[in-house]
Amino acid sequence: MVGELAGKRIAFLVANEGVEQIELTDPWAAIESAGGTPVLVAPRPGIVQAYNHLSRAGKFPVHQPVAEARAGDYAGLLLPGGVANPDQLRMDGEAVAFARGFATAGKPVAAICHAPWTLIEAGAVRGNTLTSWPSLHTDITNAGGTWVDRDVVVCTDAGYPLVTSRRPDDLPAFCREAVRAFAANPIRPARKTTRKAPGRTSR
Repeated sequence: MVGELAGKRIAFLVANEGVEQIELTDPWAAIESAGGTPVLVAPRPGIVQAYNHLSRAGKFPVHQPVAEARAGDYAGLLLPGGVANPDQLRMDGEAVAFARGFATAGKPVAAICHAPWTLIEAGAVRGNTLTSWPSLHTDITNAGGTWVDRDVVVCTDAGYPLVTSRRPDDLPAFCREAVRAFAANPIRPARKTTRKAPGRTSR
């Protein structure tokens, strides 16, 4: 619904290289269509290089380096996938701490494809039922989560709303449920700014 995210900022946490482009741009458009303000957060300032599977795609400007980002400034967190993207994030202590901050605060998190790797590193999977790219099944189980094969799963069993999906084909369901979860969060961010969509700088 148009306007249901009005006044809410949603952090999109990605590595500076390796995010699957459609898993960034489709949810970004959904957040904007619902009246929210998406903000691109990455470990380093400058540019995010996105990919279409293994091929380089667009480049997008970073709005805020993760070292300066605080979960309290956002109404929710969205974690796009791509294999290399979350694999880099889970090795970055500040990115992991940023993601953990949302779970600890009870704020909604939406993660698609390989993105739950970051949540596993953050200790935020135990007790949750979730889905992902199938190769994460064992990782999620070993981290105390329950893995299921569905297009989208919404779970609140671990104390925060978690929306997960498996792959780009699931994006319509993922975007719908992510917007609903962010809209249902009564916590307003402490700071408000205006950001345009992550305008591509080049291909």
